[in-house]
Amino acid sequence: MNHSEKDIIEGCRRNERYWQEVLYRQYFPTMMRMAMRYANDRETAASIVNEGMLKVYQKIGSFGFKGSFEGWMRRLVFHTLSDHYRREKKHLHFMVFEERDQSTPVNALSDLYEEDILAMVEELPPSSAEVFCLYAIQGYTHVEISDLLGISVGTSKWHFSNARKKLQELLKQRRYAG
Repeated sequence: MNHSEKDIIEGCRRNERYWQEVLYRQYFPTMMRMAMRYANDRETAASIVNEGMLKVYQKIGSFGFKGSFEGWMRRLVFHTLSDHYRREKKHLHFMVFEERDQSTPVNALSDLYEEDILAMVEELPPSSAEVFCLYAIQGYTHVEISDLLGISVGTSKWHFSNARKKLQELLKQRRYAG
């Protein structure tokens, strides 16, 4: 049965189990694909997505029908993913940054902890954050990212450039504030 997004959201706001299950079944596969890009295994990814879906149910009342509901959900699940790896610091080794081009000084990130960088990445627009993580953290190429996300190579490069620019602005703000 095909339900409208608005019906699903309203049903979940009323805390009705039926609508919560509909939401879960509809969006779990998409959120799972996103989590699998970062998690080491399906069990960890599923656990993270389930925790993220719980946050979705708890915060669904704050969704204001401005922008994409799926994007809003992705942001919550991505925050859950970041929280998970902050708690599991032993896994943070996969988030070491490598400089991939020469336009940014190599020492620009050297005085930051991975947690600091992740916190700044969370402040980025979701699509740019996702591309940034795939390229800078996980080592995917822009061609691979375009295939994974169903976007053009140029769009992937734009999101990466946008993320870098915004991260540089955040770095400047923190250095002057700190």
